[in-house]
Amino acid sequence: MEFLIVLLVAAAAVSAVNGGVPVPPRVLTLERVFPANKTVELETLTARDRVRHARILQSFSGGIVDFNVVGTSDPFYGGLYFTKVNLGSPPKEFNVQIDTGSDILWVTCSSCSDCPQSSGFGIDLNFFDVGSSSTASTVSCSDSVCSSIVQTSDASCSEGNQCGYKFQYGDGSGTSGHYVTDLFYFDTIVGPSMVANSSAYITFGCSTYQTGSLTKPDKAIDGIFGFGQHGLSVVSQLSSHGITPKVFSHCLKGDGTGGGKLVLGEILDPAMVYSPLVPSQPHYNLDLQSIAVNGQMLPIDPAVFATLDNRGTIVDTGTTLTYLVVEAFEPFVNAITSAVSQLATPVLSKDTQCYLVTSSINEIFPAVSLNFAGGAAMILKPENYLVHGDPVEGGTPWCIGFQKVQNGVSILGDLVLKDKIFVYDLSKKRIGWADYDCSNDVNVSITSSKDEYRYAGELSESSSSTTTSILKAILLHIVAVTLGSSLW
Repeated sequence: MEFLIVLLVAAAAVSAVNGGVPVPPRVLTLERVFPANKTVELETLTARDRVRHARILQSFSGGIVDFNVVGTSDPFYGGLYFTKVNLGSPPKEFNVQIDTGSDILWVTCSSCSDCPQSSGFGIDLNFFDVGSSSTASTVSCSDSVCSSIVQTSDASCSEGNQCGYKFQYGDGSGTSGHYVTDLFYFDTIVGPSMVANSSAYITFGCSTYQTGSLTKPDKAIDGIFGFGQHGLSVVSQLSSHGITPKVFSHCLKGDGTGGGKLVLGEILDPAMVYSPLVPSQPHYNLDLQSIAVNGQMLPIDPAVFATLDNRGTIVDTGTTLTYLVVEAFEPFVNAITSAVSQLATPVLSKDTQCYLVTSSINEIFPAVSLNFAGGAAMILKPENYLVHGDPVEGGTPWCIGFQKVQNGVSILGDLVLKDKIFVYDLSKKRIGWADYDCSNDVNVSITSSKDEYRYAGELSESSSSTTTSILKAILLHIVAVTLGSSLW
């Protein structure tokens, strides 16, 4: 038996796409897959559905990778945020620091003899054992991936036939080891209530030697998760496989419990503002142009923020506080002190400017605006530039959480990044941000290589983007039927 249907809705969709030009409705013939006069066994239908569902899953080419975030920006409680990753077969869990200031994911190797054995964060430290993973392989010097790494980073082939590395961080700590390829496990959100357990082979570091703060038990962790722009970052590797879009986002909670959200995908917010990344830089450099306190622009020469001669401004989740060049730091502190002179008592604690107050800091201290290229302002509340200091005579003061650097780079650390959505759009070469309560759900958009999918909340769907997807689906259906192809 045959049925006729007039696709008036589809015609309206085509008309909308064509700028409102009317398109005559098409009359298409649809046929039953199973004749109406015959009984179909339930098993036949479920078997057919299984085949259909397999096709749906196979055709999907991207998703949001979602990570849990633990930690805090409070320097008295470690001052860092970290997440969990699972590597190897069978999978083993590692706690790794979230770091946008470096590129590579690395975890401590079982062969690291002098590495910490315990952590002050109350977590059990784990070690990656290449021999215990059935899917692990050491990257050799003859591998093509090693050749590309050697050309663009600190990799070397001096240690046997292993492709080695050596990293030095801004705080003087460092690590060295060799590269390994193994399975990386993650949860991919592929729909309003659908989460797929996925895995992919990635190349990461296996640390055999550590120095500096990395060796201190009170700050020890399993490794560092670098989110830089290098081709070997996990973001770049998963994007090159078509698993995730080339964008990632975080929302770091600033309250006492800390935590937050981290996704390989784009968090959406109507208040989002964007500033372009400074091109040809190894880090996430932004063009900071001016600073205002309580609406008053500070007397700072914009040239001190220029990205040249080892200067500029970078966004770095691996840094707890914020660092300003001295030409900007001193006017900033002077402006804050002047603004609160009638309501707070200035005191010095360990050469840091602090203030004794008797009421809420939000009632006393002014808002600060960091103004970037593209007209994007980052508004800082008092908790974004103040931290609790050590007790002094008269009480426990609030202290300026910014540090000064004589010559070098200004760094925006976790203190100013908390309680904000941050989007690192590597495809469009920009960073966006918006004030947000990071304990709430977020709206997320992902872009795959074939189409665009948008989801709201952690698992709730966006109505406007759903309409767009429906229109696209209708148009694709019309084309498929017109060409005589079968959707089943």
